Amino acid sequence: MLITNVRAHHIRIPYDAGVASFKQGASAISALEIVLVEVSTDAGVTGWGDAFAYVCPRSTATAIEEMIAPQAMGLEVPDAAGIPAFMEHIQRNLHLFGRYGITMFAISGLDIALWDLAARVQGVPLHRLLGARKRTRIPAYASLLRIGTPDLIAGECETALRRGYTAIKLHETTAPAVFAARRAIGANIPLMVDMNCPLTAAQATAFAHECKEAAPMFLEEPVWPPEDFAGLAEVRRNGGLDIAAGENACTVHQFRQMMQAGAVSYAQPSVTKVGGITEYLGVVALADEMGVKLMPHSPYFGPGLLATLQLLSVRDDKTFVEVFYMNQAATLWRGAIDVAADGTVAVPEGPGLGYEPDREVMERYRV
Repeated sequence: MLITNVRAHHIRIPYDAGVASFKQGASAISALEIVLVEVSTDAGVTGWGDAFAYVCPRSTATAIEEMIAPQAMGLEVPDAAGIPAFMEHIQRNLHLFGRYGITMFAISGLDIALWDLAARVQGVPLHRLLGARKRTRIPAYASLLRIGTPDLIAGECETALRRGYTAIKLHETTAPAVFAARRAIGANIPLMVDMNCPLTAAQATAFAHECKEAAPMFLEEPVWPPEDFAGLAEVRRNGGLDIAAGENACTVHQFRQMMQAGAVSYAQPSVTKVGGITEYLGVVALADEMGVKLMPHSPYFGPGLLATLQLLSVRDDKTFVEVFYMNQAATLWRGAIDVAADGTVAVPEGPGLGYEPDREVMERYRV
């Protein structure tokens, strides 16, 4: 079975996050930018991947078309055992274009699609290729976009709990915001704080002490730059709180540097950024070896979310799946993976990743 085409689909789906916003630069982002990777074969079997593209969809799509497609088209579709070697070959061929960022986003999309294909060929859900399934539903945490105002943060937290979520993550950088959330949700609900890399190690350590009584489960990426693993280790050592990081890391090699530095309590591989399922599995094996917990970055709406659910289903460590807290104009999966009233998401049972994206939605929101 040969790969006959690799195509990038840029989909833009509007959303409403209420009082919250997602900003890059001066402009608020009001739509979900998704780049689906469709891998076609001469046997008529199709695999679907997902390449990170929140604010770079055209760049990611171009990388797939200019770099990934020429590398993959005409090659034999590998089975699950052959995917790591297949992807290493492509990584080697493309390494001079960078081992992070757009190149790795595009590589991730292809890798996810190949795993989808491998499972579809066997007619089984992806988790069957990864090991024994341990969970059929994954608890979700509400990942709130940045709000800023403590009273509004409290209100959104309360609404999320009423919707069934059993854990909350903030994207805030002030102690009053953290304490407002804690007062709103009570003492027993896990609370995470994603800071998106704003502080020096000294500032982050002080912030950790300031927030300690609010008992956040972890501070996520408190230090700039994100690859300052020594700085993260300093905050973890001296701040009195657990540290999470890794959504901005690519390949198992960078995660090894992070873990060897003692930088993280929780590793956060992002399947659409890190190099796909192959690299994700390598990070998980390394984390288990080094005693680091797993908390993947996964606020996705395409195949990346399906892949994350499949990967989490073979673990019994109570890991959450991250779900952006917003209302979407449409979904690619016809509501099949919406968060249920008990705050969980069902692991798809169909072949491959579990579902085919809704072609009607793709066409309606195609860019």
